[in-house]
Amino acid sequence: MAGTNQTENLFQNWLKKYFLFFSTDLKIPQLKNYTLKVARILYKPYQFFLYMPFLAVNTFIMGTLAYLSASWVSPRFASTVFGKFWARINSFATPMFVKIKGQEFIDRKQSYVIVSNHQSFFDIFILYGWIGIDFKWVMKSTLRNVPFLGSACEKMEHIYIDRSNPAAAIESINLAKEKIVNGTSVIFFPEGTRSATGKIGTFKKGAFIFAMDMDLPILPITIIGTKNILPAKTLDLFPGKAEMIIHPLVRIENYKDKDIQCLMDDIKKVIQSAIPSGYA
Repeated sequence: MAGTNQTENLFQNWLKKYFLFFSTDLKIPQLKNYTLKVARILYKPYQFFLYMPFLAVNTFIMGTLAYLSASWVSPRFASTVFGKFWARINSFATPMFVKIKGQEFIDRKQSYVIVSNHQSFFDIFILYGWIGIDFKWVMKSTLRNVPFLGSACEKMEHIYIDRSNPAAAIESINLAKEKIVNGTSVIFFPEGTRSATGKIGTFKKGAFIFAMDMDLPILPITIIGTKNILPAKTLDLFPGKAEMIIHPLVRIENYKDKDIQCLMDDIKKVIQSAIPSGYA
């Protein structure tokens, strides 16, 4: 066992030296930019010929297993076992090195409305792979058409929202409320879309109305670094470091007599507080 751990540590150190050498504090900015460009070029054959086929194959396998286990065992089992494994193997294969802070603020018996900033598809890998609790996604209805993954998510009782049809969106949210009990939470990206710069966009009210209606505490989360691994609306994948900061929960009863905009502003400030100056 000691030999296995030593080999694993050596492998991780090699990956960090090989893929992350450009993140060192080089004295000459032009040299740092040049080495970054060279590193990206060298990484592309791995991305397109190894990583992308690997992602497609394991998504098919994990999606099928999740679908079957959600049908035969339970949606919670499918999500916490196969969803977590799918997220982690694809993160490790990138490789994306993830650091977590604030896990002590999570009570696994408590249901939450989880609210996170959103800057990359890899935010999904971080939340699924490392948050450590059962939850339901709130996702665009178009994702239902993604082969294998879409049907598996539906079977695991994730929540599809048709943004073009407000009445249907409200009905989907109302149907989802009965599932958010006994330690099962719900995750919202209140910006509604990925930020291309890392700057937090305007929040939509859906997550906060849901929390008020369900009388559930909000668990704010800040994700940092994923915009450099897979920026929004691109295929420009590259290895890197990411961090998830879990903040203390915010209790809804403190906002019962206040305007919902006050709650939204306070949650946004909490999430923003963990983002380094100049990150965007």
